[in-house]
Amino acid sequence: MKSLQLLKFDIKRDKDLAEMDRIAKMLIRRDLQLSEVREKREAELIELKESKIDLIKALKNMKSARESVEEEKNKTLAIIHHFADGILVFDKMQKLLLVNPLAKHFLKIKEKEVIGKTLKELLKTKLFSPLASVLKTEKKKVFREEVDLRRDLVVEVSVISIANKKSEEVTLIIIHDVTREKLIEKMKSEFVALTAHQLRTPLSGMKWAMKMILDEELGPINKEQKEFIQDSYESNERMISLIGHLLDVTKIEEGKFLYNLELTNMEKIIRSAINSYEKDAKDKKIKIEFNSPVQKIPNIIADAEKIKVAIENLIDNSIRYSPPQTKVIISLKSSNNAINIFVKDGGVGIVKNQQKRIFEKFFRGRNIMKIDLEGTGLGLYITKNIIEAHGGKVWFESKENQGTTFYITIPIKTSLEVFNKRPLAS
Repeated sequence: MKSLQLLKFDIKRDKDLAEMDRIAKMLIRRDLQLSEVREKREAELIELKESKIDLIKALKNMKSARESVEEEKNKTLAIIHHFADGILVFDKMQKLLLVNPLAKHFLKIKEKEVIGKTLKELLKTKLFSPLASVLKTEKKKVFREEVDLRRDLVVEVSVISIANKKSEEVTLIIIHDVTREKLIEKMKSEFVALTAHQLRTPLSGMKWAMKMILDEELGPINKEQKEFIQDSYESNERMISLIGHLLDVTKIEEGKFLYNLELTNMEKIIRSAINSYEKDAKDKKIKIEFNSPVQKIPNIIADAEKIKVAIENLIDNSIRYSPPQTKVIISLKSSNNAINIFVKDGGVGIVKNQQKRIFEKFFRGRNIMKIDLEGTGLGLYITKNIIEAHGGKVWFESKENQGTTFYITIPIKTSLEVFNKRPLAS
C-alpha cells in the first residue's frame, strides 16, 4: 500500500516537474518575444526620431524655398510695377492676368474692371479698340506695330507669345510710348523739307545762270572760263540732286510719296529711264542692253514718275560702278501675276559683309567709296521704298569684282487696293 502511494507521488511529481519545465520554456519564449518587440519598438522610435529631424529640416527648406519664391515674385512684380513701358499679360485662355500702372495710364483703365476678362471682351470696349487692329490679326509669335492710341499718344505695341514648362502659352503685350520720338522725327522731316525747298530755288537760279554763260548767251567766254563754269555747273547739279533725294526721303517718311497713280506701261518707263543714261553710258564706254519682253506686258496701276526714278537709280549705280567695255543688261518679263525687272552689271559688286546694309539711308559700300566720293547713299533706299510702296519687292545678288544683279517684282494690280497702306521707310 505504501509503495503504491510512493508511486503515485512520483508520478505526480514528474507531472509537476514537466509542467514547470513547460511553463519555464514558455516564459523564456515570451521573454525572447518581448525582447524582440522591445528592440523593434526601440528601432522604430529611433527611426521616428530621425524622420522627425528630417521632416523638420524639410519644413525649414520648404519655408526657405517659399520665402525665396515669394521674394523673387515680389522683385518681379516690383520690376513690372515700375517698368518704363505698359505691360499686359494674358493666359492661355486669353484672360487678362496682370496689368501694370503705366498700361492702366495709357489705356485709361481700372485694374478691377479688366482683370479676368478675355481679350475678345476687352477689344469690344472703347478703351481697347485702338489696339484691335493689331491684336486681332494672326501674326508671328513676336511682332511689333505702331498704333495711334490717342491724338496725343503714339505707342509701339509688341506682342510676344511665351510657352511655359507645361506648354501653356502666355501672351505678353508691351506698350512703349514713342510720341516724343515721332514728334522729333516729324520736326526733323519738316526741317529737312523746309531747308531743301529754300535751297532749291537759289540753286536752280544759279544753274540757269551758269547754263546761259556756258551757252554764251551773255557773250563769248574763253576755254579756261568755260571749264571753270562747267565744273561749278556740275557741282550745282549734284547739290540739286541731293536736295531732290532729301525731299523724296521726307515724303517717304511722311507716307506721301505716291501721288500720281494711273495705268502705266512698264516697258515705256524702262525705255525712258535708259534714254536718260545713254550719254553717260556712252561717255564711259558702257553698253546698255535692254531685253524687251517676248509677250505683251499688261499695264498696271503705278506712279510712273517714281517707278522711273527707281529704275534710274539702279541704272545710274550700274554705270557709275562698272569699268569701261562692260555691259548693263536690263530685262523685263511678266509671270505669276507680277512684273519682273532685272538690272545686271559687270561692276565692282558689293562686299559680302556689307550687303545687309545696302538699302539703309546714307549707306555706301567701302569699295565704291574709293571709286566715287560724291554719292549720297540715298538712291537704293529710295528705290526700295518706291517698289515696296507699289506692293513689290527688291533684292539683289552680288559678288565682289564680279558684278551685281538687282531684281524687282511688282504685282500686277489694276485698282488702288494695294496702295491703301502707308509705305514704311526702312
